[in-house]
Amino acid sequence: MPLALLALAIGAFGIGTTEFVIMGLMPQIADTFQVSIPTAGFLVTGYALGVVAGAPLMTALGTRISRKKMLMLLMGLFIIGNVVSALAPVFGVMLAGRIVASLAHGAFFGIGSVVAADLVAPEKKAGAIATMFTGLTLANVIGVPLGTLIGQDIGWRLTFLIVAALGVLGLLGVAKLIPEQPRPEGVRLRHEIAAFRNVQVLLAMAMTVLGFGGVFAAITYISPMMTNVAGFSESSVTWLLVLFGLGMVAGNLIGGKFADRALMPMLYVSLGGLALVLALFTVTAHHQIASAVTIFLIGGLGFATVPPLQKRVLDQAAGAPTLASAVNIGAFNLGNALSAWLGGIVIAAGLGYTAPNWVGAVLAASALVLAVVSSGLERRTVSRSRTVAGAAAAPAAATAPAATEQAAVPTHH
Repeated sequence: MPLALLALAIGAFGIGTTEFVIMGLMPQIADTFQVSIPTAGFLVTGYALGVVAGAPLMTALGTRISRKKMLMLLMGLFIIGNVVSALAPVFGVMLAGRIVASLAHGAFFGIGSVVAADLVAPEKKAGAIATMFTGLTLANVIGVPLGTLIGQDIGWRLTFLIVAALGVLGLLGVAKLIPEQPRPEGVRLRHEIAAFRNVQVLLAMAMTVLGFGGVFAAITYISPMMTNVAGFSESSVTWLLVLFGLGMVAGNLIGGKFADRALMPMLYVSLGGLALVLALFTVTAHHQIASAVTIFLIGGLGFATVPPLQKRVLDQAAGAPTLASAVNIGAFNLGNALSAWLGGIVIAAGLGYTAPNWVGAVLAASALVLAVVSSGLERRTVSRSRTVAGAAAAPAAATAPAATEQAAVPTHH
């Protein structure tokens, strides 16, 4: 394995940690700035919206400079954003820091995937990309729980300083280990943008927004939900996040395995299961063992949707893989922002800390409906194409016998 992949994995580890660790530290951050939990939820919403905006913008900028320089720029933004968050004197400054850090998210994974694939032989490209994404997966098993533990025992500011240090390590790794690659030639954004006129592309991204949004509706408020409803101590949130991370690992592997075999059935099962489990979470959240099992299942079913959703978008936008990849990462985070906002609304309305689970269930069920609609439209399109092809073939088939018969008639001179 090229050492350059390690640099990409470290960057992915840092990005994954800063995205998810905020959930376990929300009560502490809310106390520091004297804001409500729903208001603190804007740290999730703001980050997610930053990814949504930053993914296409940074990817477009990446077509004008070398990929190595672009990755270094992205890690620089990541470092600055986390340092600002760690040192923020008021809530608004911390929110700004989160948004700055988020600008690196989508483009790093989009451009990093291309770089990782170029570092190895053609038959090893998928493995190289998976190696980079291992950093994101491990962040949810190791980085997020440790960051939560440090934040609760010592202080949340230290957590963000450590994440910034990971960014410095990733930046140095990119500068030292990744070879210089020329600026991409012949890239035309208008060609890639044209792919988004395809209704199937839009439906696929809508499924991404709603499907993964269901996960974040519950997980954004997991810390206050588990401490105030299930009766866990604050320190227990750490191992609950480990369970969620382990579920993510399992779900990602299962989703990746079956997405190539039966993509739409995999989406039906994962989205339907996710909607059901989120609805049940309103009940199981009152019991410690049941809630722990449910958190694992949410991580598993939620991330089982990621490979098929990503592949669905790329299949439907075959002419625009780079931009589609970055925009779909933005779509995941748009779902995060939407669900965090809606979850905050239902909590602020006095419906309780379990109310966001109903929000998540409705979002996941809506994604399932879109999956069925998308599949139906696809079948109709295929059927129409076959009908047109058959109609075109019929005259040719009718003409052939007539021509043969005419040729068989004797000609008299």
